[in-house]
Amino acid sequence: MPTYIHELSHWPAYTYDAAALLSDLEEVNLRRGRLFGILEAIGFDGLREQDVEALSEELVKSSAIEGEKLDLETVKNSVARRLGADRGGLANSDHYIEGLVEMAMDATQRYDMPLTPERIFNWHAALFPTGRNAYGPVTVGNWRDDAKGPMVVASQKRGREVVHYEAPPAHRLPGEMSAFLKWVEERNEDSAILKAGIAHVWFESIHPMDDGNGRIGRNIMDMLLARADERTHRPYSLASQIHLNRDAYYDVLEATQRGTLDYTEWLVWYLKMLSNTLDAAVQTVGQAIERTRFWQDIKDIQLNDRQKKIISRMLMGWEGRMTNKKYANLCDCSDATATRDLRDLVEKSILRSDGAGGRSAGYELVNIRQR
Repeated sequence: MPTYIHELSHWPAYTYDAAALLSDLEEVNLRRGRLFGILEAIGFDGLREQDVEALSEELVKSSAIEGEKLDLETVKNSVARRLGADRGGLANSDHYIEGLVEMAMDATQRYDMPLTPERIFNWHAALFPTGRNAYGPVTVGNWRDDAKGPMVVASQKRGREVVHYEAPPAHRLPGEMSAFLKWVEERNEDSAILKAGIAHVWFESIHPMDDGNGRIGRNIMDMLLARADERTHRPYSLASQIHLNRDAYYDVLEATQRGTLDYTEWLVWYLKMLSNTLDAAVQTVGQAIERTRFWQDIKDIQLNDRQKKIISRMLMGWEGRMTNKKYANLCDCSDATATRDLRDLVEKSILRSDGAGGRSAGYELVNIRQR
């Protein structure tokens, strides 16, 4: 008796209950419309800022789902450079993160380009630039070969290995991926939103790579969501919600992969996560609008380039207090210049001091509604 869906005679011919999904799908489309309507009001710079926040969050949380921790500030700086958005950050660089950013931007900014094996292999190479993971060599630039045995998804529970899923054997991969990629490029679903969710569970069920299947599968899902939105900017991060519900994510995937090729349960969960994601994005866009209003409020105040750089950085999610030392480092200036600039910003009611004196003084932005 088959254990996994790829062993069923009618694989990969999935089904789902369209009527059961209708209400959730309508909610998603309503939230998408609300989000895109707000985005139209904030202008190009606001859209670009939102891109930086959402894409950075997507990369950090997608990696976190797999247990990998990325530095958010480094990711934001890399994304901002690629998008031409000056965050006023340090010019630090990480080749691995640069590769991840390129992978994500290729998927979403070039969403209309065909998904091919070569494109997936390029994404995979970005994930494993040295051809290795924490456990040893990784096959890069090709499908897995199963030289070390079957591809399984497993975990350790009470000292023993529990197999959650076993993927199709390697000899089937060329045919499996050919069928999948053909389906991706065909017009076969009335809802492009549902197609993105179906693509994810289908790709994860093939599990064609030696490692990194989750991140590449979510990248494919993002590409198809970008096709659904017909927008090159990514105003929301689905990986953030998946990360918040990581255990449920793995549970519903496992249940689907051990099921009957009826994807209804998975799609209900996916649409719920997407609705939550869009709600969170509306809140984030609201913050972007506040930043725009802040700049509008101080547009007639004369500021030097260093001060503009620091204000921009603080508006874009600066954590902690701004200090003389941080200012000098970020602007590559002397302590004396930093002190003079900070005092000027306080006098102009853009920053306020926390009352500490000397080098320990800290500063924060004055809330626009208090100006």
